[in-house]
Amino acid sequence: MNYDVIIVGAGPGGIFSAYELMQRNSQLKIAVFEAGVPLKDRHCPIDGKKVKSCIKCKTCAIMNGFGGAGAFSDGKYNITNDFGGTLFEYIGKEQALELMRYVDDINTSHGGENTRMYSTAGTQFKKVCLQNKLKLLDASVRHLGTDINYIVLEQLYNELKDKVEFHFHTTIDSLECLDDGYRVHYNGQSADCKKCIVSVGRSGSKWMETICKDLDIPTKSNRVDIGVRVELPAVIFSHLTDELYESKIVYRTEKFEDNVRTFCMNPYGIVVNENTNGIVTVNGHSYEGTEHQTENTNFALLVAKHFSEPFKDSNGYGESIARLSNMLGGGVIVQRFGDLVRGRRSTAGRIREGLVTPTLAATPGDLSLVLPKRILDGIMEMIYALDKIAPGTANDDTLLYGVEVKFYNMEVELDENLESKYRGLYIIGDGSGVTHSLSHASASGVYVARHIAENM
Repeated sequence: MNYDVIIVGAGPGGIFSAYELMQRNSQLKIAVFEAGVPLKDRHCPIDGKKVKSCIKCKTCAIMNGFGGAGAFSDGKYNITNDFGGTLFEYIGKEQALELMRYVDDINTSHGGENTRMYSTAGTQFKKVCLQNKLKLLDASVRHLGTDINYIVLEQLYNELKDKVEFHFHTTIDSLECLDDGYRVHYNGQSADCKKCIVSVGRSGSKWMETICKDLDIPTKSNRVDIGVRVELPAVIFSHLTDELYESKIVYRTEKFEDNVRTFCMNPYGIVVNENTNGIVTVNGHSYEGTEHQTENTNFALLVAKHFSEPFKDSNGYGESIARLSNMLGGGVIVQRFGDLVRGRRSTAGRIREGLVTPTLAATPGDLSLVLPKRILDGIMEMIYALDKIAPGTANDDTLLYGVEVKFYNMEVELDENLESKYRGLYIIGDGSGVTHSLSHASASGVYVARHIAENM
């Protein structure tokens, strides 16, 4: 089979690449190859069950399929260059923001029109944070929620399905460079194209490493973020979340001068499991519809670890910590903050008697047996710092779930067009190591689609 463009991966980058190519040139013959399943068929067989029952599906329905790992996320699109990736270093700050706003326009015209845009502009909390050695990062945040995010993806797929060939349940075995294009090999078959966009996301990190090695594409190690997910009564953070929804706050620890940050804040949300390459970690969701909301808010506290030579496997480091948690707790471990401070493991009884009702059935345990002391000390410092702007954060009954790990693909060497050393081979989204968010990944897809449309 021959195509003008082949897109590997149907996550945000792949979806918006296909969408923009169709807008620019509806005559292009485009194919999208995705290891997972269509959106309507994505369902985890252990939804609502104990995490230890994970049957380790060959292709995880939560991480793979149309919409990528973001399909069942909280649906937050952060319009900012302060976090979410380094796309602006390749294409410029203004263009990066313009593309993120363009993606927001598409989302709001495909089911997200009644959702709210939050902003840190003019907020009093910047001053309050600075007065307490905290920094509130700038951002505008569109919150779709897990429910509306699904509707947006559904409408985008319905618009694309008759114009783009989707090949689900299809893993690309190898990628071959031809004199005038590229050839992908899959299931004993092959397909050729003039241009190829690789957008495999975080779940495709191992595959991406293999492809870069086979094609001798230079890469460098990225960071890994390790920490916990905090769950507490929603009223404690309501003064922040009602105005900002997502508050990205950074704290520099006194002991080690490490940066600890809040991440993925979910007001009135739930804590959930996430399976990455067979390793169970923790994440959080929230919904736009009030019928699914809870009385709790959850957010991650993460410490970024960068490694220098000779160590290169930052993801492997994160995986080893997550595996330890899985070994001790059969999956995710939960601990009361008061128990952690006192140096004792939590029990089901102490959690049951506490003021916070867990939204995830995790195993009571001791996170100090899992997380390195430096990381845990930083997290505890951050909790006490947050307690100054949101009193009650450091309450004994605040729940900490571990571990949360954000894996980043190694950073692939790309030019200003997000093109590899091979002309016509683009690597975008979280799989490139350049983007770390829904908005940046989607924007990178639009960017390369425009470049391809101008040069076909």
